[in-house]
Amino acid sequence: MHLLIATAGSRGDVAPYTGLGVRLQAAGHSVVLAADPRSAELVRHSGLPFHPLPLDRCAAEGRSGATLSKAEQLGLAREWAPAMADAVAEAAASGADAMLVSGSLAPLGLVAAEGLGLPCLGAFLQPLAPTREFPPVVLGTSSWGRYGNLAAGRCAGSLLDLAFAPGVRHLRRQLGVSRAALARRRARWPVHHGFSPAVVPRPADWRPGLEVAGYWWPSERPDWTPEPGLADFLDSGPPPVFVGFGSMEPADPERLGRLVARALRLAGVRGVVQSGWAGLSVGDDDVLTVGEVPHARLFPRMAAVVHHAGAGTTAAGLRAGVPAVPVPMMLDQAFWASRLTTLGVGPAAVPFRRLSAERLATAVRTAVGDARYARRAQQVAALLDAEDGAGRVVAAVERLAGGGSRGSSGGPEPR
Repeated sequence: MHLLIATAGSRGDVAPYTGLGVRLQAAGHSVVLAADPRSAELVRHSGLPFHPLPLDRCAAEGRSGATLSKAEQLGLAREWAPAMADAVAEAAASGADAMLVSGSLAPLGLVAAEGLGLPCLGAFLQPLAPTREFPPVVLGTSSWGRYGNLAAGRCAGSLLDLAFAPGVRHLRRQLGVSRAALARRRARWPVHHGFSPAVVPRPADWRPGLEVAGYWWPSERPDWTPEPGLADFLDSGPPPVFVGFGSMEPADPERLGRLVARALRLAGVRGVVQSGWAGLSVGDDDVLTVGEVPHARLFPRMAAVVHHAGAGTTAAGLRAGVPAVPVPMMLDQAFWASRLTTLGVGPAAVPFRRLSAERLATAVRTAVGDARYARRAQQVAALLDAEDGAGRVVAAVERLAGGGSRGSSGGPEPR
């Protein structure tokens, strides 16, 4: 089968799909991964063909998503939705037999699949369907109780629908998709979630067809070796603490670099700081600044990892079995940070808006100094190592195709 995997967002929103694509390829399928052009090198290094989707509204506006309010993000999404819809449909129409669509493109991918008569599987990195068991992940709030969580989840879903509504209407007209047909597909759409049930158990009130598969890990380059400077640094002293904020772009990266340097000094630890999209840099004898380094190779060498609690980085830290210090900034990051605390693999989160050198140093000292966090992190890592999330998705794709269900394979949780 010729499969299209379509996703939107930054590196952490793309990397897990490289591993999933490689597994599907190994199972005999032809796979193309469609994503933002900035991910082209990441995808090609995995050995998968790449199809560009110019979907990053913030990058096109020359602005950082981390600095925008939710209302501004919603406005940009609505403005760009028709162009995004065209990009997704064009990718799907270029020879695909079936589609796998991320949560970030679900509303558009579903219309494209229905209009083109393609089987479609949701492949989500976040639990987006409303549930009584936790609040909506994109709002980053504390629990509002069972009924409050469900109501808030439906509200968050409505906001997502509102953001993509111009694109959905545009694509429905282009492809001749009726509201009724789209609703029928939404009601039965199979969705597999790329996180572990040990981290987020499947909510009991989810409808059939919404499954928690387990993590699918990013593809790794077998020829990767650390640069000499990194190798020497890792071998020259005790395990350092990793600090990185991924694709987040804080307003003042120089100030953040100074804050991180002071926090590491106060905590009395060595550090490896990843520059990320912000170009973060820390100058200190006991701190090394690095560029892109595979987390699967680097994190097991760390004493703890300080990160923004994006879905991908959170998963990598759990897989490595080291304590975590989450510093959430926006959207689903507060949700993943709370999961890390609940799992017992690190102390309470230090929200970015309240970040100081003193608070960060205290959290790092606690994460490194309390052996309970390391023990629990190793226990969770062992659970993840026993799972095969990508294998479950491969089986689901083959069931989807084998069922001959073109144009009939359901949609997101009705709201």
